[in-house]
Parts: sequence; structure tokens; C-alpha cells
Amino acid sequence: QVQLVESGGGLVQPGGSLRLSCAASGRTSSLANIAWFRQTPGKERVFVASVSPNRLYTYYADSVKGRFTISRENARNMVYLQMNSLKPDDTAVYYCASFAGTCSRTACWDRRLYTSWGQGTEVTVSS
Repeated sequence: QVQLVESGGGLVQPGGSLRLSCAASGRTSSLANIAWFRQTPGKERVFVASVSPNRLYTYYADSVKGRFTISRENARNMVYLQMNSLKPDDTAVYYCASFAGTCSRTACWDRRLYTSWGQGTEVTVSS
């Protein structure tokens, strides 16, 4: 089982940037597909972005494409989400999630694939 700890959330003005970090630990962390999801009160947790174990494949929700970038450093067991041009609609709790294996395109969006979750980090975009 992979353990995940998120950090980097906070309050930012519209148009600003934040970088979220996800620290992964466990024997199979470098073999895991890792994703970011987000959730607002009363709504389902939704996919934001994912990165394959070998870093070759990244996928994004349409709502963040061109503004967010996911990356990973397997040597440090870290995954990042660089968020630029933030909007109030990006306000949410952001979760890091992983599963052992790979997925393709929209299959990666299915939160049921993911077996490990972090505790979340809150992002607020407001003036």
C-alpha cells in the first residue's frame, strides 16, 4: 500500500499560482499511477490530472487543461501539481491518489481505480 501526503494548499487571488506536492511512500510508489482529484462540499470528488509511473503519459480534465501541469520525480517519490491562472471555480480540497498499474485517457478519471488516498489539501481562490 502506498501512503500519500499532500501539501501546498492555501489562499490565492484569481489569476495567481500554487504548486501542490504529494509525497508518496511505500515499496511500490514508483510503480504507481498517481492522480490529483478535487472535491467541493456536497459534490463528488472529480479527476483533475494523472501521470503514469514512467512519466510518459499525463492526462487532464478539460477544465484545467492548459493551466495545470502534473509532474513527478520518482527518485524523490514526489508528485506535483502546478496550478496557474487560478479561478474561483478551482476552489476545492485537492487529493492525491494512486493505484498500482497504468490507465489510458478517460479510464484514468475513474476514482474507483485508485486504492490509496491522501488526506487532502485545501485550495481557496478568492480576492
